[in-house]
Order: sequence, then C-alpha cells, then structure tokens
Amino acid sequence: MRSHAQAVVIGGGVIGCSILYHLTKLGWSDVVLLERDELTSGSTWHAAANIHGLHDSTNISRLQHYTMQLYKELEAETGQGCGVFQPGSLYLAQSLEREHQLRLQEAKARLYDMNFHEISRDEAERLHPLVNFDGIRCIMFEPDGGNVDPSGVTQAYAAGAKARGAQIHRFTPVTATQQQPDGSWTVETPNGTIHTQWVVNAAGLWGREVAAMAGIGLPLLPTEHQYFVTESIAEITALERRLPSVADRDGEYYLRQEGNGLLVGAYERDMRFWAENGTPPGFGHELFDDDLDRIEENILRAMERVPAVGEAGIRRVINGPMIWSPDSAALLGPVPELKNYFCCNGLIPGFSQSGGLGLHVAQWIIEQEPKLDLFSLDLARFGSWADRDFTKARVADQYAHRFKIHFPNEERAAGRPARTRPAHELQTEMGAVFGLNYGWEHPLWFAGSRGDAFETYGFERQNWFEPVGRECRMLRERAGIIDISNFAKYSVTGPGAADWLNALFANHMPRETGRSCLTPLIGKRGGIAGDFTVTRLDDNEFMIVGSGMAERYHQRFFNAVPLNGDTQFRSMTEVLCGFNVAGPQSRALLQGLTNADLTTGAFPFMRSRRIEIAGFPVIAIRVSFTGDLGWELHCAAQDQRALYQALLEAGREFGAGPVGSRALMSLRIEKGYGSWGREYSPEYWPQEAALDRLVKLEKDAFLNRESYEAVADNAPRERLMMLEIEATTADANGGEPIFLSDGSPAGYVTSGAFGHSVGKSLAIGYVKTGYAKPGTPVDVALPGKPHRAVLLDQPPFDPAGDRLRA
Repeated sequence: MRSHAQAVVIGGGVIGCSILYHLTKLGWSDVVLLERDELTSGSTWHAAANIHGLHDSTNISRLQHYTMQLYKELEAETGQGCGVFQPGSLYLAQSLEREHQLRLQEAKARLYDMNFHEISRDEAERLHPLVNFDGIRCIMFEPDGGNVDPSGVTQAYAAGAKARGAQIHRFTPVTATQQQPDGSWTVETPNGTIHTQWVVNAAGLWGREVAAMAGIGLPLLPTEHQYFVTESIAEITALERRLPSVADRDGEYYLRQEGNGLLVGAYERDMRFWAENGTPPGFGHELFDDDLDRIEENILRAMERVPAVGEAGIRRVINGPMIWSPDSAALLGPVPELKNYFCCNGLIPGFSQSGGLGLHVAQWIIEQEPKLDLFSLDLARFGSWADRDFTKARVADQYAHRFKIHFPNEERAAGRPARTRPAHELQTEMGAVFGLNYGWEHPLWFAGSRGDAFETYGFERQNWFEPVGRECRMLRERAGIIDISNFAKYSVTGPGAADWLNALFANHMPRETGRSCLTPLIGKRGGIAGDFTVTRLDDNEFMIVGSGMAERYHQRFFNAVPLNGDTQFRSMTEVLCGFNVAGPQSRALLQGLTNADLTTGAFPFMRSRRIEIAGFPVIAIRVSFTGDLGWELHCAAQDQRALYQALLEAGREFGAGPVGSRALMSLRIEKGYGSWGREYSPEYWPQEAALDRLVKLEKDAFLNRESYEAVADNAPRERLMMLEIEATTADANGGEPIFLSDGSPAGYVTSGAFGHSVGKSLAIGYVKTGYAKPGTPVDVALPGKPHRAVLLDQPPFDPAGDRLRA
C-alpha cells in the first residue's frame, strides 16, 4: 500500500470506482481506493441498474446522458464487459400532468440534441407487444434507455483506473481519518496509513459512519427496496430481440426484461427504514426477507399494464438496502467546514449518474470547480437544521412518492417546520402559505385566513395565481411589506474589513459610510458564483446580503480569502430578520414611523442608515428587489414580530399589506432583475448576464481574478434576455426551451411568471448570441407545447428606473 497519495477514495461501489477512474482520466495517477469488503458490496451488487437520460433538471440530464454514452466506450477501453442492454425505454402518460411533464422533457431533448421523442401506439405495440396501452395519453421513446450489469460496470471502472496507475485495496476498512495542520489528511487502516491531499467519501451505505470519523454529520437514511424477477415467459423467449423497458410512473412501478422474464420493482407507500442508528460494519452481500405484500398494489397495476407479469411465476425476489438524502438527490461536494474533504453519497439512480458524477467530482477536485452548475446536488444545500427527524420524514416522503411529479413551485410538507422565525405564528394566523428556504419557513403568499391557506400544484396556473396578483397590484399601486428574513446576512468588522472585502469581491467596495454597492463573486472558471449587496455601515463595519439558500455554498468562497488578525467575519442570518417595504406609498408609510428624513435628498437610492422604525433599531438600506421605491429594514430577530405588527398597522392607512415571495418573483421579473441559482451561476460569464460592468479589473486583486481575465474578452455565448409570451393558462417557471420559428434551438428560460402589474406573461432566459435581438419572434415550450413569444428590448416595468430612484 502506498504511504502517500493525491486522493484516497473510500468505498468500492459503482460511484467510488467511477470517481477513481475519472481522477486518473483527468491526469492524477497517484490515487488509491479503499474498500472494506469486496467491490460492489452494500447497495451496488443488487441494484436493478436501469439507465435513462432524461430528468426534470437539465444538468442532471446532461450527467445521465454522458453516463449512458460512456458504458460502451468503457467496455472498448478496458475489455471488461458492462452488460449493456439498450433496447430503449417507453415512457407512458396516464394523466394530463404526466403528459405535460413528458412533452416538456421531449422539448428539452430537442434543445440539447438528446434522443427522446413521441411515438404512436402502433409503434409502441410493435416495440413491446406485451404492454396494454389502453388509457395512455401519450408515449415517449428513449432509444438509448436500458440497463447494465452492476458488477461489470464497477469492475470496468476499476480496470480503467488501475490501467492508469491507481491502486485498489479490497478488504481494507478505514478506521480513522485525521486532518493535519496543513489541511492534508491521514487515512488509517489495519494495513497501514496513507497521507493524502484529498479524502473522498463514496462509502455508500457506510457514508454516515465514514463522515463521522471526520466529525461530519450527513443527512442520510437507508431503506429497504424490493424488486422481483419472473420465470421465463414464452412470448419473450420467442422474440429475437430485447424488449424496451417500461416507465409507467403513474402506475408507481418500473419494469424491464431480465433474461427471458421480466423484472418489476416498486416504491411502495408502506416503506421500511433500515439501520437507522448506523449500518452494521459486517454487512456486505446480504439481503432482507421477502415482503411482497407491501408492494402488492404496485404489482397489481403492473399486471394490469403487462398481463404477462401475472401469468408468470416469480423466480427470485431482491429486497436490499438503499441510502437516501432528504430530497433523494446525491450529497455532493467539498465539505465547506473542512479543507479537502469531498463527499459523494446518497445516490439513488446510481447507474444512470455514475459516469457523470465521477467526471464532475474529478473536475471539482483537480480543477477546483465542475463545468456544470450542480447546486441541486451540492451537500451545501443542507445545513445542521437537516436533523434526524427532518431527514427521516423527508426520506419517507421521497421514497413513497418516488414517481410523483415534482411540479413547478411545489413545496412538500414532510419534516416541516424545521426552522421558524418570531413572526411565523402571526403570519400563519394571516393565512400565509409557507415555503422552505435553507430550512427556514417563509411566506410564499397570503390566503387571507388560516382556513384558506393551502395551494394546488400543476404545470398550469393554480389557486394562488389570483391572490399573488392582488399582492403584486397592491404593492405597485400602493405599498407592500415583504418578509426577507431568509436572505443571508453577514457582518465584516475591523480595520482590515474593507481590504478583505475588496480581495473577495469583484466590484469596488463602498468607500463612504452609508453607501451600498452590488457586486458579483467570481468562480474558478470565471463565472458568477454569487451576487451580493455590500453596505458600509461605519468606517470599519460592513454588512453583506446574499442568497439565503446558498449560505453554506458561499462559505467555501469566503474561506478562500484568509482573514487578517484584526478582521472578523460573522453570519448574522439567524440573529437578524428583515422586511422590504416597497411601492409608491412606502416612503409615506415609513415616514410616519420614524423621525429620520426619508426624502430622496436625505436618503437617496443605494444609501443606508441606522434608524428607528416604530421605536425599533433597524439597518435601513434604500434598495428593493421589487424594482420599486422601497427600503430593506434589517432588525434584531427578537424585534421581528412587533416590528411586523407596527408596519402592518401603519400600512392599513395606505391600503398596504403583506406580500409573499411568489409576488416578489413576479415583481423582480417585471423589472428584469436576475437571481442567483437562476440567472446567475458559475456556468455564466458576467458579460453574458450583463454584470461585467460590476467587475473592476483596475483593482489590485479579487478572488479568481485570473479566471475572469481568461474569459473577459470572450464574446458571450448566450445573452440574458427578457421575453413576453402569448400565454393564457400557464406561465414559464424556468427550464423551458426556447426555439426559433423554424424549430432551431435558441435558448432556455431561467425564470418566468405572470407580470400582474403589466398584464403580461414574462420570462427571463439565455438566448444564443446570434439570435439575441429585441423583436425576434420565438417559441417557448410551455408546458412542452410551443407558445409564441418575442424578445424584449427593455423591462416592461419602469425601464428608466424612475420609480426606484423617486
């Protein structure tokens, strides 16, 4: 065993071996994989190993598409068979909403040149004569869908890695991981200790235990999962080809050919947890007792769709463990609180994603950033608030509703509330419908009474459309009060505060007390890792406001710029709350609650001051994400409820009231404002998002300046544009493809909403530079079907900014 390595991968399942393979493929040969038992032990060996390319998330679709294409290349490269069967997959829609989902995925496939298209019933019956297609609204076909051999794939990754110099040690359990003062690690085993720059936790069912060695808690829980294989079926034996798999997600089962029989699996409502207190160290290739009664309803639906299932005997049943995160997506990325410790845990569709994840883990470690924005998989999307109770409730919900459609704007109730603020109960009494943002409950919209506080979900306009419209019109015509406590807030103090902030952010920091600036944070590839408002509160005191859901994610960037001894950085998100009071009457509303002069001359746009509102001290910043006249008011958490009551009481005189984040989304889109995670991400260069004016190359230095300089003179690949869509029953949300009138791919939507104050269905999106001309007619796939739209030359609300600066 080597005593030193560039990276040590812990875990010899499919993802651990893929990471090892891709590290070597990107040039690192001094890498080691440690496996406590035999390769594939745990979950890998008994997986059904289905592969599919399309996903509701575009970037996960890209990961899966890469993986599907990789397996045959891996066979050719290593000579190790992967057992690749790609007879295709049939996707069935029984409901209108499922049809909407599949048509949207078909449109995305056309945009990204992936193979997924609608076929007729006659063609489907030819491809799979055993399926009863009665009651099916539409059928999509993915020619590259199928399945692989779990052991063959894992061994192929291992062979490819070893051929490039990697070492694999089986029956070598890790007993300890110790961080060294320089940030490197020692990994201890019974066979020796390895000193390494990087530790990669890919330990599958033992991910929790391996993480605990480094003092990390991961929100993961294992469950049982069953599938069965039938005896041989005469009709299949007689065929000279392999049948496509069947994705009948409305039926809540999956089905494919296995040998000359059929494999049927299900995610039942009556699910079972396993090893809640820790995975047994001696577990390896064991299975659980059969319990097919739990999936009887799913089986009956499969028999109705494919009668041959009910006519064949059962040859074997597999009931084995899987390990889940609270949202069933992987926990991926460097742990922000540690140096050089990487996790890749909680994979559910492991054989659809193993190649793509392995590649991007290797990019992240070697090149310091993946090429795709993978925030939806980033472990930083969860914090310590995702405790055992939250995780258990969410995993139960995710498992039982594995095939349920994730609708736009859907907020699932399991495990909530996790974190609430002092005004939560008051907002509940006012009929608030809440969403979840990094664990915090925050108002989405107000129904008017507790009894009416529920919402429906779908791809078309839902029951919250009109209430949100009333909130938008109220704010634009009078004023509104928005709870913005879920924004991330930070304090930077000390004589070196300005220097530290200038070394971090791309814009010049405010030089005068009471001034604010907008600034991007630059990623390792020159893209937009974040956007922030920075306010100078005093000579040596600054306040930063940024994305709440990205607070832990941004910790990695803050840690990359060392603090000098006299500078202190502190997250204030838990101790500060906030409101945005905005609209043409916002000044009059607030002026009645303060002695401070709020006139434009005394308190202009992008200025700040410590004042009192209704007797409560606040940091007031004249800025508003609504694009309207307004102030952000940041107060102590213990003052939130009383301040909220005072604002609401004062607002009654002006016809003002509470406004939720759904309305805020609509209002910022009317103004054309971008948002991190949608319009801004590390994939986009500042010049593509019109943020290059905020990047100041005349500064001595800022984080990743060299990376930005490398792309600064590049022509934009795409441009951020606004669109007006001809839509009457549905609005864009994000991810919808944009096509030219002749069907050529043109771009994609990043955000969308109905602009209630301007009476238009609007979207923001990226359009290929050659097509990004105002007035260009396009089609937006909404939901999946083409809707006419036009590219706009300016935002429909207050394009000159007169209201904002009034």
